[in-house]
Amino acid sequence: MSIHENLLGGPAPTHLPDDPEPRELLANGTAPADVAAKYPTSSLAWAQLADEAFEGGRVIESYAYARTGYHRGLDALRRAGWKGHGPVPFEHEPNRGFLRALHALARAARSIGEQEEYERCSTFLRDSSPTAAETLG
Repeated sequence: MSIHENLLGGPAPTHLPDDPEPRELLANGTAPADVAAKYPTSSLAWAQLADEAFEGGRVIESYAYARTGYHRGLDALRRAGWKGHGPVPFEHEPNRGFLRALHALARAARSIGEQEEYERCSTFLRDSSPTAAETLG
């Protein structure tokens, strides 16, 4: 048995490759829209746009930004070997953009009464990372 084998028999955790440039730009105060324009595959930039729109009462914009970040994250997860299920640890910082976008999508869906989407995204978040579900609310 490999030391990295999942003892529960499920798929190994997926760790997205690090892409520090968008994260550093955002941390240094660059507008999320500018970061998303320069790095359109960055789920983190889209998640931050979703958060800002939601906080500003622009729920439909938040939903659209979150959905973009979610789909960009799914693409990245698949490229990283993810097979559609299994852990996506919040503890691995490069995974946080996808998880934040997934959380933002659930939040916006709930706000517009899209209950099935809210439940699907909330379950997906909990199944992917219980830590993310707890941390993000």
